[in-house]
Amino acid sequence: MTRRGALQASAGDHVAEGSAQPYLEIADLWKSFGDFVALREVTLDIAKGEFVCFLGPSGCGKTTLLRAIAGLDPQTRGTIRQGGSDISSLPPSQRDFGIVFQSYALFPNLTVRRNIAFGLENTGRSKREIDARVTELLDLVGLPEQASKYPAQLSGGQQQRVALARAIAIDPGLLLLDEPLSALDAKVRVHLRHQIKELQRKLGVTTIMVTHDQEEALSMADRIVVINRGRIEQVGTPTEIYREPASLFVADFIGETNKVASTYQGGSVTLGDVVLATSETRIADGAAVTVAVRPEDILPHRAEDAGNGAANMLPVTITDMEFLGSYWRTHLRSDALGETPLVANFSMNAVRRLELEPGTAMAVELPAERVLVFARGA
Repeated sequence: MTRRGALQASAGDHVAEGSAQPYLEIADLWKSFGDFVALREVTLDIAKGEFVCFLGPSGCGKTTLLRAIAGLDPQTRGTIRQGGSDISSLPPSQRDFGIVFQSYALFPNLTVRRNIAFGLENTGRSKREIDARVTELLDLVGLPEQASKYPAQLSGGQQQRVALARAIAIDPGLLLLDEPLSALDAKVRVHLRHQIKELQRKLGVTTIMVTHDQEEALSMADRIVVINRGRIEQVGTPTEIYREPASLFVADFIGETNKVASTYQGGSVTLGDVVLATSETRIADGAAVTVAVRPEDILPHRAEDAGNGAANMLPVTITDMEFLGSYWRTHLRSDALGETPLVANFSMNAVRRLELEPGTAMAVELPAERVLVFARGA
């Protein structure tokens, strides 16, 4: 079996520093269905050995982009290069990829062994070579004892692993995964996403996965491509996407976010009679803005701390608390916010230490570097 090498670095390092030619290059790609434009001005470079997730809401164009890369729904215009070769007009059969669909698409009348062997039978390999390769793949995906079973005799997670083994059987240069875990229950999903990532690292195969599940993208990807209404909103590592969202859409789609309307002035925003310092921004003074703060970035304090001159303190009252196992989701009200509620996630230790309960008056700190500001309507 030919190995493609372990991941050398994150794709952001490869592409941003220009240290290597991108393995997959997409330039000014558009896709239309009649009058409807599904993709517009999509330009993206993906490094060899990288695991990239296309993330976005239903109908945003992420699957359309995947299918354009595979040649299943060719782009209206734009170019796609793989390994230095222009594949823009090649049919799927002449492109170097393996694909796993959401529905698995296994042949119900073939055993697991024959499903995996299917793509190998037209490669000119001998039966002995094919049998050896299939046995190797069954071991790789942890299904050696299921070889003689049929798909209907397997669990959903096992079927997905068979589909994955079939996709990588011919050692493709590119592995495409179209929401491969969406049909599985939560516990199996968590287990399989770890297995898929480990397998991808072993093989070093360049992988693109479509998902609408932010947790999948954050836990599996080297880089995430956030797509909205056919355009790329942001490309970055999971940490960059989560901590440094480029737009309010990204901040709101990835994780939970409190949003408050305000006006920006000289590095701060005003909420009622409270002035908050904010993260760095290029927004002009006097601009109408939306202030965004994630629940886990809100720090709890005792009520008296709000009047001791500490920066970015906001007096609040707890209106409701929800126990979610590892933390308490706490709903807060503040005169500074008017009717706009504030949601914070407090640890069990903080709740116990500060003796927090509904009706408690307290203070919360909104660290300046975690107070994100976006131009209104952007």
